[in-house]
Amino acid sequence: MAIGNQYNHLEKDLYKAPSVFSSGSTSLDTANDKESVVSDCESGVSGPCFDQPSLCNNGLIQLGSGDKAHDLITRRFLSNLGSMAVHIKDLTIQKNCFAGVTWQARLQSFQIFIKAMEKKCGGGGDANVKYAWCAATRDEICKIVKHGFGHCGLPKNSGLYGHGIYLSPDDSPMESVKNAVADKNGVRYLMLCRVILGKAELVQPGSKQCHPSSDEFDSGVDDLSSPKKYVVWSTHLNTHILPEFIVSFRATSSLKGFLGMQDRLKMPTSPWISFPALISALSKYLPPTAINLISKYYKDHKDKKISRHELIQFVRQFAGDKLLIAVIKSSRTKQYRHE
Repeated sequence: MAIGNQYNHLEKDLYKAPSVFSSGSTSLDTANDKESVVSDCESGVSGPCFDQPSLCNNGLIQLGSGDKAHDLITRRFLSNLGSMAVHIKDLTIQKNCFAGVTWQARLQSFQIFIKAMEKKCGGGGDANVKYAWCAATRDEICKIVKHGFGHCGLPKNSGLYGHGIYLSPDDSPMESVKNAVADKNGVRYLMLCRVILGKAELVQPGSKQCHPSSDEFDSGVDDLSSPKKYVVWSTHLNTHILPEFIVSFRATSSLKGFLGMQDRLKMPTSPWISFPALISALSKYLPPTAINLISKYYKDHKDKKISRHELIQFVRQFAGDKLLIAVIKSSRTKQYRHE
């Protein structure tokens, strides 16, 4: 049963190839061999010999160098990481063979929901099927591969955009790499999933949403024009997401420093200002609901539930860079007056 050929137009900007599911297999054999090779990025990846332990024995097959799907995903992943690609090593790609009666049923269900979405969007409409990345731990992925998506294997996230699974677009893997947690062997994991987005609605930070706000919408995004997060609601987990590939890798010791540098580049340079002082200053401009959420995430950071990077991203989402710059400049002016 093939469900990919009719969706070629959706994938032109992804892999320039359909994903075909036939007899329990996944292939990208129709890939364009002329796609450019990002050799500069690939220089940071080890060769075909890996010492990573097997993820799990639940219908996953490891792809080797030379396999079209392997090479295409590798090029896309590394090229879209940009300068961060040099921190990636020992890259391994496994594909989901959708083995067993249950996975075949999920596969058929996914096909049915694509067709249903097309009808909803107007006969032969666009179901808006995309590839997207999702960070998960080793244990979470094993549960998902065995049981499908559900609360027993739901990847953890900040909850900032409601209840569901957060994925990052195919061309923005860094958003998921930042959330990938290393296992005891230093290996981090991402799932490359095919996702039925349908018509997406804007989800504001702090949302408690767990399903579409109306029948008009099917999924959520953090930005309508240039989304960095797709939100698949908890009501759609086993029907709108299909995990096709598992990408695992190790990162150099400088990865954390690199991410910290990204935060410093994104935040305006300024004298040190404590988060309590920042929250107090922001309270003059933001509504109480926003301040309460920022305070909550600050507490989560102190309790080590979220990273400093995540906290900064939350503050930027709520306040915006213009307000942050103005508040920090005001703080700097006050410091100078007291010196």
